[in-house]
Amino acid sequence: MKVAFAALSLVAAASAFTTTAPSNTGVVSRTYAKPAFAPLARSNTHLEMAKQEPHGGSLVNLMLTTDEEKEAAIAKCTAEIQLTPRQLCDVELIANGGFSPLTGFMDEATYNHVVENVELPSGLIFGLPVVFDTDSEDLQPGMTVLLKDGDLPIATVEFTDKYTPNKPLECLKCYGTSAIEHPGALMVATERGKYYMGGKITGLNKPVRDFECRTPAEVRETLPDDKDVVAFQCRNPVHRAHYELFTRALDDPLVGEDGVVLVHPTCGPTQADDIPGDVRYKTYVVLKEETKNDRTRWEYLPYSMHMAGPREAIQHMMIRKNFGCTHFIIGRDMAGSKSSVTGEDFYGAYEAQDFAKEKGPELGVTPVPSLNLVYTEEEGYVTADEAEEKGLHTKKLSGTKFRQMLRSGEDIPEWFAFKSVVSVLRENV
Repeated sequence: MKVAFAALSLVAAASAFTTTAPSNTGVVSRTYAKPAFAPLARSNTHLEMAKQEPHGGSLVNLMLTTDEEKEAAIAKCTAEIQLTPRQLCDVELIANGGFSPLTGFMDEATYNHVVENVELPSGLIFGLPVVFDTDSEDLQPGMTVLLKDGDLPIATVEFTDKYTPNKPLECLKCYGTSAIEHPGALMVATERGKYYMGGKITGLNKPVRDFECRTPAEVRETLPDDKDVVAFQCRNPVHRAHYELFTRALDDPLVGEDGVVLVHPTCGPTQADDIPGDVRYKTYVVLKEETKNDRTRWEYLPYSMHMAGPREAIQHMMIRKNFGCTHFIIGRDMAGSKSSVTGEDFYGAYEAQDFAKEKGPELGVTPVPSLNLVYTEEEGYVTADEAEEKGLHTKKLSGTKFRQMLRSGEDIPEWFAFKSVVSVLRENV
């Protein structure tokens, strides 16, 4: 992240972590303004087109629409900042209502409450904190700053407070560990600045990408107003088992008749070894064309993954609620991760599912547990229980073996992956 005052440049400093019980940290400033989570009035965005109401009751829309409004907002700024890829995703989801009811980055009180209680101070459930991080000593509460992506003005932020977060505690509560062998904890320790700042966002322009990420209001306009909408989250290319999983979810007793699936992949930063977002997008485009399923909708989410397991499952459900979804497919080890040291899973296989079931009624989104599907020689994809009961012969292909076959040019079985997806991966990875 770069902060421009008088050609000022900053070098990010990593914060030290321990695995012992964390102690409280000092606070840089205790200047507070109105918390950045007050819902805005419902805007004229055909919200009635989707049956699911937004989180908190109203869909936030902070985007200015006229050149005059944007020029006036920019004129108030006394500094400018280049956004990191993660910050860019967060700003976009605040401004377009994906993080409704947030209207800005969380102040200290809101941040602490979400970390400790999985809810906003108002009592509204919220999975993970949304924060603006910086190493700058010059940024202070009361400043209005222009947020940019290259030369493009994205938003302005009116900073309300500045504080030193208790990062080990944040990670312990949100990720279940403060050890930096967890990718989320590593991100907090080495990527984020030492200060967090709260502040109100005013949106100026959508980021320019190789693919369109439509806003919650725009997606809602495309959804049926009288049918269930089942969200499927993924951060990897969709293979055969994934496709079978989300299409069969429509047959779940929890889903109403004639429901539709919204395949809503995240295309922002994820783990270091994941396939880049622009390549993932290309695989989704060819798969959409190959399958042409009227009950499957495809949209793309500018969200940066935390790999926070149960807490992130709640965050995903909340975001998809704002996009108009009534149900959410929860897979095994949802948003899970492995230790970079031992290779062991940080979360149990069904930990995210259990937490989603517990919080689903409060959130207003119905979790749909994913089927444990296996491929069999005799009957194709069936549940693991059915395969065992019938004594069917199963076939398996590990992710590691798939990547090896991909690199070596070996034929990849069609029961595992779509030809169109394999072709894109071979051309781009």
